[in-house]
Amino acid sequence: MNRDTLLPAAYLLDQIAGDPEWLPHPVRLIGFAIARGEAALRRRGQSVEAEFAAGAALTLAVVGSTYWLTAAMLRRARLRSGLLGNTTELLLGWTCLAARDLEQQAAAVVAALEGGDTPLARGRLARIVGRDTEELDSSQISRAVVETVAESASDGIVAPLFYMALGGVPIAMAYKAVNTLDSMIGHADRQYFYFGKAAARLDDAANYIPARITALALIAASLLSSHGDPRMAWQTWRRDGGKHKSPNAGQPESAMAGALHVSLGGDNRYAGEVIPAQRMGHEFPPATPETSTRAIRLVSTAALLALAGGILFAALTQKRRGR
Repeated sequence: MNRDTLLPAAYLLDQIAGDPEWLPHPVRLIGFAIARGEAALRRRGQSVEAEFAAGAALTLAVVGSTYWLTAAMLRRARLRSGLLGNTTELLLGWTCLAARDLEQQAAAVVAALEGGDTPLARGRLARIVGRDTEELDSSQISRAVVETVAESASDGIVAPLFYMALGGVPIAMAYKAVNTLDSMIGHADRQYFYFGKAAARLDDAANYIPARITALALIAASLLSSHGDPRMAWQTWRRDGGKHKSPNAGQPESAMAGALHVSLGGDNRYAGEVIPAQRMGHEFPPATPETSTRAIRLVSTAALLALAGGILFAALTQKRRGR
């Protein structure tokens, strides 16, 4: 299947089907492999060097095997028939995207807030964020939603589209492996500081370009819709994009802060530990449920822009290869 056909087909399927929980999702298999690999490679009393080497080996093995197995599956399917090959490619491409699931999960949190059920909103928020949610108030929950949809627009929508346009489903699935490794072991705490360092650095590199594309897509989306301020989105991105502890997460979050005139960032609590962070859009008021709704709509528009850009990029690269 041509990539300029694959991208819109996979995106459309994601919009229709989302991420059903009954589906044996490849990311769950990747997560299982990471957990088993960690259990096999980590030993009590390992030196710092051994911890880093074990984590790097696991990272290389998981990413490499994910790419190889995906490519092998597609080759075997195409050998049986063109229809089976295209169907397999489409289904795998669909599992790389999370646009509808992101929108639904975020909207469910906002719906609980608007209904006055803060405990329910906290519980729903806990499904999509890593921070502690038990003591968050309405404004803090709203901020978490805005930050999450901005960051997840990059790693759940734009980055998979980018890598699918660049190298097809195998490299997009390898990216998902990188992203899963980072979420499971790429933490800067005592347990994973050395073991997960290779995974964290690889994730930083893999998301460098997509995060900045996402920021630009959010700025463009605010220009095309009534949900944001494109001038302030640009200014806040250029000023605050580097304030986040992550070299990438701050890019779409700062653009979102400017677009919606909302203050993002600040202290969060993880496993009972307060992690301080600088503010983005510090001059703006705190988030509200209405801000969260506008953020979800802005991400939906940005996703369509990213899809259009990916289709154009795939068509141009395939045309050049065909010469």
